[in-house]
Amino acid sequence: MKRDEITHLASLARVHLTEAEADAYSIELAQIVDYVSTVSDIAADEADIAPMVGARHNVLRADVITNQPEQYTADALREMPHTDGRHMLVKKIMKAK
Repeated sequence: MKRDEITHLASLARVHLTEAEADAYSIELAQIVDYVSTVSDIAADEADIAPMVGARHNVLRADVITNQPEQYTADALREMPHTDGRHMLVKKIMKAK
């Protein structure tokens, strides 16, 4: 990747990079992209080959309620510095539009 692409990505992510870090990342990220491209090519080539393992599937279980309603509410509220009834009060971190 080009150095200016690295600095642009860093600015989008709000990450400050030194000149040396930007140079190093441009080399490292180029190597990573090449490696991923190689792995993708291999995976595409092997897509035509029949799998050698048995069928794969998800093993799901039924949801089971293991605690009683409100079993831990009092304990959780006791640990909070500020509460309002059965609600936890936390610092606002986002502005409403």
